[in-house]
Amino acid sequence: MTPNSDTALASYLPRFAHCTVLVLGDVMLDRYVLGDVRRISPEAPIPVLHAQRRRSVLGGAGNVAQNIAALGARAVLVGMVGDDAAAAEIGQILADSPGVTARLIAAPDRPTTVKTRFMSGAHQLLRLDEEVTLPASPEIERQVLAAFAAALATAGAVVISDYAKGLLTDTVLAQAIAAARAAGLTVVVDPKRTDLTAYRHAGVLTPNAAELARATLLPVAADDEAAAAGARALAEAAADAVLVKRSEKGLTLVTPHQPALHLPTRAREVADVSGAGDTVSAVLGIMLASGAPLTDAALMANIAAGISVSKPGTATVGHAELMEALHQRALAAIDGKIAELEAALTCIAAWRRQGLRIGFTNGCFDLIHPGHVRLLAQARAACDRLVVALNSDASVRRLKGPTRPVQGETARATVMASIASADLVILFEEDTPERLIRAIQPDLLFKGADYRPDQVVGADIVQAYGGQVVLIGLEQGYSTSETIRRIGLGAPATD
Repeated sequence: MTPNSDTALASYLPRFAHCTVLVLGDVMLDRYVLGDVRRISPEAPIPVLHAQRRRSVLGGAGNVAQNIAALGARAVLVGMVGDDAAAAEIGQILADSPGVTARLIAAPDRPTTVKTRFMSGAHQLLRLDEEVTLPASPEIERQVLAAFAAALATAGAVVISDYAKGLLTDTVLAQAIAAARAAGLTVVVDPKRTDLTAYRHAGVLTPNAAELARATLLPVAADDEAAAAGARALAEAAADAVLVKRSEKGLTLVTPHQPALHLPTRAREVADVSGAGDTVSAVLGIMLASGAPLTDAALMANIAAGISVSKPGTATVGHAELMEALHQRALAAIDGKIAELEAALTCIAAWRRQGLRIGFTNGCFDLIHPGHVRLLAQARAACDRLVVALNSDASVRRLKGPTRPVQGETARATVMASIASADLVILFEEDTPERLIRAIQPDLLFKGADYRPDQVVGADIVQAYGGQVVLIGLEQGYSTSETIRRIGLGAPATD
């Protein structure tokens, strides 16, 4: 499982406008009473909150739907509310939410689920829950499933948001998952039950670490523990994948036939984790509806969750915010690709633990031209990670003469790191990269087809431990030396 770069992930964003995600689940109203504490009550040792303002937002499945709309896609929300003032408030919020179509079934015998949080600054003093969590009646089940079935035709993916408030009975879960799969749609489930067989044949389960530990009775703190618990959940639910939400440790993606993929957190400064799981569900749903592979969907969800937790309270992540985050990460990643050998070896070791094949190529790469780009692209297509070694300025001068390189090593490394095909860039001082090849031991050694195999530096080293030497055909008509001659360059480079 190889996730894509942030630059490549950004290419999915224009597709969001053409995606519709069907959201089924527990719809809640999240109310906030905001103020400050100035004294302790004389009646009891508790703070007195001086209320200054109030706000209400959608929670649960409603927050998932609003996240989908904020990201530029369309959401169809199917759920249950009461026949009360809170339901009317939810209806008004939805009326003011372009991009969300709601099909909410009113249950006259139960209240709308409302959670009221009393806040002093960023600190939550108390939460008041008003709810009934008894299973929905057979009539409500019938109406909900009818609304769900009617919405399937327009959907590209399904998200089931289970907050254990009574809507998602065994009947509703089984029939909804079966109907979605019959329609060829991936089902993302945010589970709350400890019996994961209730979600059998779901596409992706997204438990948080605590939920996974309760369901599997296994530890989840370390990477290997999260992977093992995820594998058990995968088997119990007969699901296609499990994406474990591990708070500050990021996400762990477990699938049946690949090593677990651990995605470190992309969190900024954490303000509030409430609602971040809804953001993960929303992004997964949109990405899968857009045709993205699961690894890319998980990585995009991880980035969006990092934005979500930086906001106080239940909040959505906008399309522009996600685009900005991707571009910032892409720019930072350019510098992050350039490494000294010791750091590079640590990174390469981590790739190998994931079962990835390492490719290696080298050169001066003075003035990047289309021939270079195509060679790198072909090399990267033949391996999982491509390491590019660049001759230092001193090395280039010894090989090419005193007027070269035209661009200094810092400029050349930066340009190389900005090319998507290059996963890691290393400078070397010697005339040949033999020392690097011995240290890295690439699985594949790439060179242009203007060399014979016996002329490729390091070929004997790689072949001795079972690696391969691959010669790539060159693009005719491109040459750095010829380009320099035509434009009359000749002055030595300085960084």
